[in-house]
Amino acid sequence: MSAPTTTAGAEPMSHRRTLEALSGLLLVLFVAMLSSTVVSTALPKIIGALNGSQTQYTWVVTATLLTATATTPIWGKLADLFSKKALIQLAIVVFLLGSIVAGFAQSAGQLIAARAFQGIGVGGLQALVQVAIAAMIPPRERGRYNGYLGGVMALATVGGPLLGGLIVDTSWLGWRWCFFVGVPVAILALVLLQATLNLPTVRRQNVKIDYLGASLIAAGVSVLLIWISFVDSSFAWVSWETAAMVGGSLVLLALAVWVEARAAEPVVPLSIVRQHTTALAILGSLAVGMAMFGGAVFLGQYFQIGRGYSPTEAGLLTIPMMAGVLLSSIIAGRLITRTGRIKPYIVVGSIVLVAGFALLGTIDHETSLYLVGAAMFIVGTGVGMTMQNLVLAVQNTVALKDIGAASASVAFFRSLGGTIGVSVLGAVLARRVTDQITHDLAAAGVPASGDGSGSSNLNITALPDAVQHIVRAAYGDATGHIFLISAAIAVVGVIAALLLKPVTLRNSLDLPDSARSAAVAADAVDGAPAIDQVNVDTAREGAPTRG
Repeated sequence: MSAPTTTAGAEPMSHRRTLEALSGLLLVLFVAMLSSTVVSTALPKIIGALNGSQTQYTWVVTATLLTATATTPIWGKLADLFSKKALIQLAIVVFLLGSIVAGFAQSAGQLIAARAFQGIGVGGLQALVQVAIAAMIPPRERGRYNGYLGGVMALATVGGPLLGGLIVDTSWLGWRWCFFVGVPVAILALVLLQATLNLPTVRRQNVKIDYLGASLIAAGVSVLLIWISFVDSSFAWVSWETAAMVGGSLVLLALAVWVEARAAEPVVPLSIVRQHTTALAILGSLAVGMAMFGGAVFLGQYFQIGRGYSPTEAGLLTIPMMAGVLLSSIIAGRLITRTGRIKPYIVVGSIVLVAGFALLGTIDHETSLYLVGAAMFIVGTGVGMTMQNLVLAVQNTVALKDIGAASASVAFFRSLGGTIGVSVLGAVLARRVTDQITHDLAAAGVPASGDGSGSSNLNITALPDAVQHIVRAAYGDATGHIFLISAAIAVVGVIAALLLKPVTLRNSLDLPDSARSAAVAADAVDGAPAIDQVNVDTAREGAPTRG
């Protein structure tokens, strides 16, 4: 069996064919984002209906992010080896099953488990859509299409909270339809992808997927997040539980690095991660993920619990952030395509993100909604200028054969940052809320057992009026503090952006022959095969395989 030939890369698709293929991919991206955003405003009522606690509130989000994080690099590596189209369709099916099970959950624990399973599909979708787009569109032209991505992101992020609010506010629907509503959209995406997406595939024999490395990463992060969730409440900071969990997490993650360095097909290729641009983009994505996911998850709770708005109203109040994402991603994408320069927009976006979170850090339960809206718009602007462009910066520096692994690595660390951010900020919020409620109840002469630092805080309509006011003030005031933490985390993203090397985006799908030869030589030094599949025009025995 002859090996695929190495050429300068594939010719880009025509604009019309690209838009046709993008239609299904954008619908996939929409349904994946909708699964999170539609729940964001409904989650306070969902957890209240299931009699869940603030910790469980956090873990409904964290569980999805955690499994998505753990599986994203595996999906990305599989995309370098097998049919991207088939993998996207498989991820949709997993997502569908998770959505249905979540809709039938009878307790907060069941919901968390269902969301964890759903996250496996989300991990595939968030990685594979980026990989498929990278296989179709040269980096220089990708900024032009990032506007479409930004539009879909904005629609899902604006429409999701509104839809979730309407669903839980409509008595004959109920919160379970927040999970069922994505099912028909996902089925439509399956059909559309089958008809429109047609990508070349190069298959290799003797493929090994590093499941051990992925399992060690997931286990190490999970133990760390469990410790973050329960430290200072179930056990002390200095205790044998802390030593066991933190020490165990570090050992597992160290083992993961050791396995990744020796695996034939590592889920997070260290040779790619060590590259200057990739390492900085990963650092920036980690910071953006921690700040963005960690901060935005609690906005719906702020508006409903802290300010007393309905889920539908809370959805409307998040529009400024999504408008910022939409406008900045479209404008920055067009300018990047025109100039071929990407670093200035990442730098400005990361600085804007810090400024937005710093402004949100000043809010309490009585802050003017105009100020909150302005701060959210600034945050959205920063997200729109950084998130997709950090992936693009990496895709521009690696060979086409490594696009899947490189894109997934950035998505992995962004999702990891989001997972840690949600868990850390959720733990901080829970502690501050509990302390303030306990203090204010004591000052008002109300027995502390009346608040219960668990489920009754979130099922706020069941509380007496005097206690409702105390709980709302506690949530509203505590939220500002977690946004200040988000701003501090986002500063790391600014530093990473400033250290990026100024580059001009390439016009070809693959690296030039000279650059790719250097990459192949580097692979040989690292112990990888010196000749790999690079040509997307040529598959086994010279015939392209479509998938």
